[in-house]
Amino acid sequence: MKKRLSAIFALLLMCGSGIQAQEFESATDAVKNMGPGWNLGNTLDANNGSSQDLSSETYWGQPITKPELMVMMKEAGFGAIRVPVTWFNHMDKDGKVDEAWMKRVHEVVDYVIDAGMYCIVNVHHDTGDGDTHWLHANMDTYNAQKARYEYLWKQIAEEFKDYDQRLLFESYNEMLDKYNSWCFATFGSSSRYIAADAADAYEAINSYAQSFVNVVRASGGNNAQRNLVVNTYGACNGAGTWNSHLKDPLTEMKMPEGESNHIVFEVHNYPNISNLANAKKELDQNIKDLQETLGALGAPVIYGEWGTSSANGDGTSDYDNNRDNMIDFMQYLVKQTKAAGMGTFYWMGITDGSSREYPCFSQPDLAEAITKAWHGDDFQGKYPTKQDVLGSSTIIYNVTYTGDWQELNLCGSAISTSNYKAIRLEMYELPAENALQFKVYGSDDNHNQGGVISSTEPNNTLVFNESILGGKTIKRITLQTHIGSRAGTCRVKRAVLIKNDDTEVETEISVFWGCTLSTEVLTGISAPRRDNMKDGALTYSLSGQRVATPRKGIYIRNGKKIAL
Repeated sequence: MKKRLSAIFALLLMCGSGIQAQEFESATDAVKNMGPGWNLGNTLDANNGSSQDLSSETYWGQPITKPELMVMMKEAGFGAIRVPVTWFNHMDKDGKVDEAWMKRVHEVVDYVIDAGMYCIVNVHHDTGDGDTHWLHANMDTYNAQKARYEYLWKQIAEEFKDYDQRLLFESYNEMLDKYNSWCFATFGSSSRYIAADAADAYEAINSYAQSFVNVVRASGGNNAQRNLVVNTYGACNGAGTWNSHLKDPLTEMKMPEGESNHIVFEVHNYPNISNLANAKKELDQNIKDLQETLGALGAPVIYGEWGTSSANGDGTSDYDNNRDNMIDFMQYLVKQTKAAGMGTFYWMGITDGSSREYPCFSQPDLAEAITKAWHGDDFQGKYPTKQDVLGSSTIIYNVTYTGDWQELNLCGSAISTSNYKAIRLEMYELPAENALQFKVYGSDDNHNQGGVISSTEPNNTLVFNESILGGKTIKRITLQTHIGSRAGTCRVKRAVLIKNDDTEVETEISVFWGCTLSTEVLTGISAPRRDNMKDGALTYSLSGQRVATPRKGIYIRNGKKIAL
């Protein structure tokens, strides 16, 4: 009997060992199986450059992430979510990650996995600007921070080592050299290229990648075969012909030693689409270049972040000013990358700010364009909008507020009168007759246009006047307390921008300063109240610092990551 039990136990061990050793899909298959992806941006990656508690998740204007958001993304047709995470603001002096923060990251990863999607979790704004981040692309920094970096990944790897193949790790985000160079190493230097320093930066990138792979593999469990993502220098994609060094980040990238089937290379892409035909031509060439460089190393490639780059020079977005081109290009990009075996993760915009609370899409047409480009025109995804989930918004203007004005954002991002001619406000309730007014901010604070709100009927329309605004640019539009009427409550049905062709676009309502806002959700669940202080349409670095004169690169504006 004893011998028989030993045999049974041995058989069970063999079965268990077989299960544990079950092969994960290859990186190539994983990228194909993911489907279209999306970034949960400006959330777990948000920070103020110093130690923080769990409130950092909302620091850049996004709400607390809920599992319902991931269910919505799945039902819309997305198959993968990249979860950017910043860690340094939740680590002690020895590099140990705060237990509560690790638990929160774990929760969000579970939201994605439980919704039936792939998840990429990374080390995000620990890298970037060499003046403020602790992980930089130079060997001196690598040698100084190697132990701390490896200890961080040891903790992450241990936390998630039993997860299945749907979870991928990403080594680092957009790591820059000591010159804070975009495009290629040392481009930020005064001479625009220094061979020795560039070589040092590329050596550092490959060293970080190797350290990452070594630590994860050594942690055991499913991490021994987990698919891992490594980025090029700065996540640069090598596109363009204006400099002979643009492709250096691709050609200098190496396959980590000891790897073959479980590595994914990542680059980012924010092209200018003002000339649609040219943008498509450049995309085709970039895909070819990526295949001939990174692909030739034996690994698939993903656009871990992508979008379109506004080149209007006035802060307005492609979504506002160039939407037809934007949708056309997005569909083209998804189809071309899918055909090439590449993955795509759109950067954040399709559901943004308060829309994530309910949840719903703030740009449902973009979400639909992405998923149908992948799945086919007959794909029936769900794309809930504010109209589907929201009732009225209640705004309280407080009599005890000590500032000069109290304002609600009716349109918090820049638009142009080249595309829009008016705004209409529809209301249910006014605090008092003539108590509120439009305020349209022109290109600078010395030019703005006003108009008194006189009715709850949908005839509160203000036509934009370029001569008053000082030009075509409108920085924002607010609902402001009128002089002498500081207190009261109003209920807004919706605010609508009217385009020059008379089509209409509903806007996102948010607090500018002084007042409070709560929104009725048609499900009967009350939305969280949002109390905000003044936050103008300013530009910030990825570490949350204001930038007065941004150079070429990636920045934060109105809670969104933008490329300049």
